[in-house]
Amino acid sequence: MKKYSNIPCAKPYLDAKELACVRRVFDTGWLGMGSVVHEFEEALKNYLGVRNVIAVNTGTSALHIALESYGIGAGDEVIVPSLTFVATAHAVSMCGAKAIFCDVDEDTLNIDIDDAAGKITKNTRAILPVHYSGLPCDMDALLNLAQDKHMHVIEDAAHAFGSAYKGKKIGSFGDAACFSFDPIKVITCGEGGAVATNDDDLARIIIRKRILGIDKDTWSRYKHKRSWFYEVKELGYRYHMSNMNAAIGLEQLGKIDIFLDRRREIAAMYDKGLKRIGGIGLIEKDYRKIAPFNYIVKIKDRRRVLLMAYLKRRGIETGVHYLPNHMQPFYKAASGKLPVTEKVALQILTLPLYYGMSDEDATRIISSIKNFFKGVSR
Repeated sequence: MKKYSNIPCAKPYLDAKELACVRRVFDTGWLGMGSVVHEFEEALKNYLGVRNVIAVNTGTSALHIALESYGIGAGDEVIVPSLTFVATAHAVSMCGAKAIFCDVDEDTLNIDIDDAAGKITKNTRAILPVHYSGLPCDMDALLNLAQDKHMHVIEDAAHAFGSAYKGKKIGSFGDAACFSFDPIKVITCGEGGAVATNDDDLARIIIRKRILGIDKDTWSRYKHKRSWFYEVKELGYRYHMSNMNAAIGLEQLGKIDIFLDRRREIAAMYDKGLKRIGGIGLIEKDYRKIAPFNYIVKIKDRRRVLLMAYLKRRGIETGVHYLPNHMQPFYKAASGKLPVTEKVALQILTLPLYYGMSDEDATRIISSIKNFFKGVSR
């Protein structure tokens, strides 16, 4: 059988510049949270156009700490689309609250706002939309709904760093937006996350909570000063980001435009090459306005597993994003039916998309999919 070079589904891009940034942190001897984290936060604030950005160690931590800092806990409900990574729902459960799953729109795979509205009860404290695959949700409608029902909007923007809605960056709309900078995101810190918010009171709470609830000496840590005296005024966590991770993130942020341009080029190649294949459904996007995190297609007639196996034999990795949370054993007992989510969950397939992909890689993937649907070597 012919041997193929491997094309992963996702891959970070790092070069000597990131390594040099980490080297400089090593040379200072200050590896934990310090001035580099503060510099990264300032750069993110400027990029997103928000008043506050608090860097944390993961996107999951960002979601959890944002929810908890608004006082969301036992007896409260938070509406979450089921078609998302389990971290979104788990962040709610980590607060002691209940995730109430809603359906998604079949065309965009973003939250179905009408279905979400129908799930609101007297216990609903927040709605947690997911900007799926980098495509922004209808923030105007969400914010109007939240204002009418006196709820918080905490955005899961893990997919959407760099995306814009009506000319403004995602991260500047709801009460808080939570980002992830893990290895496969548009930019990476190695591991990391952040909460962006224009709510100054929320920011102050998160700043304390991300380092064990310590009130005094949080900012002086950025100045390389340590005080033997501190006060713990509330429960907190070891969620802070390190200088090493922030150094990687700073260098990656400087490359955001070239990263996004290349991702958009590849996505456009997919659109052009796959649009006339009868067995595939595409999700329409305006790539001028979004940061494509991954490329999702819908495989019709239940041939997804066959196509995945076919591509794997040819060295092409694929994925499924995501298995619905309301059907997972941990959540299933308390969940009802979500017909659109359950339908698209059997169809969606993630194709490779990352900065380092070549045109030849994309052409090979498109040709392989065309051959599959022509019946070659099934």
